[in-house]
Amino acid sequence: MLVLASLIAGLATTPYAAFHFHRVAPYGVLANLAAMPVVSALVMPAGLLGLLAVPFGFDGFFWWLMGVGIDWMIAVARWVDGLPGAVGRVAAFGTGPLIVASLGIILMGLLRTPLRWSGVAVMAVALIWAVLIPKPDVLISGDGHNIAVRGRDGRLHLLRTAKDAFLLKEWLAGDADARTAADPSLTVGISCDDAGCVVPAADGSLVAVPLRPDALADDCEPAGLIVTTQQAPRICGAAAIDRDRLRRQGALALWRRGDTLEVEAVRPRGLDRPWSPAFPGEGETDAVIPSRPAAPHAQDATPSETDLQADD
Repeated sequence: MLVLASLIAGLATTPYAAFHFHRVAPYGVLANLAAMPVVSALVMPAGLLGLLAVPFGFDGFFWWLMGVGIDWMIAVARWVDGLPGAVGRVAAFGTGPLIVASLGIILMGLLRTPLRWSGVAVMAVALIWAVLIPKPDVLISGDGHNIAVRGRDGRLHLLRTAKDAFLLKEWLAGDADARTAADPSLTVGISCDDAGCVVPAADGSLVAVPLRPDALADDCEPAGLIVTTQQAPRICGAAAIDRDRLRRQGALALWRRGDTLEVEAVRPRGLDRPWSPAFPGEGETDAVIPSRPAAPHAQDATPSETDLQADD
């Protein structure tokens, strides 16, 4: 019965843990089997008896007994955490799959006929949907000082002009990436100087972060996307995320869709709340940014030796 209860509880909470924390616990049932008997038989009774004994002054023994049980729980947690594959990482998947998974749990829990097994199929659909959701190509913090770009290796590469360890930790967790915010591989492939930084994206186009006004104008020509805390020039060949857009929409996630960049913002277009009023002048283009495609690779136009001999 304990195994069944633990399995059901784990199944019911896994979609929400994956959605909020981007992690699942494959050994949750094993940990519960080892810890719950001690919790039920020792920790909780000792805690209750300790409270009742406080007015009489002999509660110390019960707190010690409760501590023994808690030490056992901690030991179990450390043992399970050390097992291979103890932490399952899940990429961010949005509210759609979560709602479908919730529907599947409701069907399995409420129906008493064989139709309840339809909830399994619904949860399978939610799982497939969550796995198939594409990861963003570019992540931009609300202040524009931290930018993560997905490279050709499929992993995020970081450009930053300010440190925000918590933000980077959340980005990596949402990408199902086991690296830490201090991992040196996050800056591999990034070129920086006093004028700014550039990094190639997965499609070969350049993402530039200019730090000076003159660099901003220079980056308009070679870059496919510019992220700046300054005001972007009116005429610029590259797509630009500038100060005004960041102030209007906050943090952004970008997906490349052909020759455009699809935008998902913390404050999406049309959102108007008393605590987050809409900015005037918002339009349809706030959700899509025209983007310059990657420059084609240069080809050698020198005639081959065979063609030269044929001409002779």
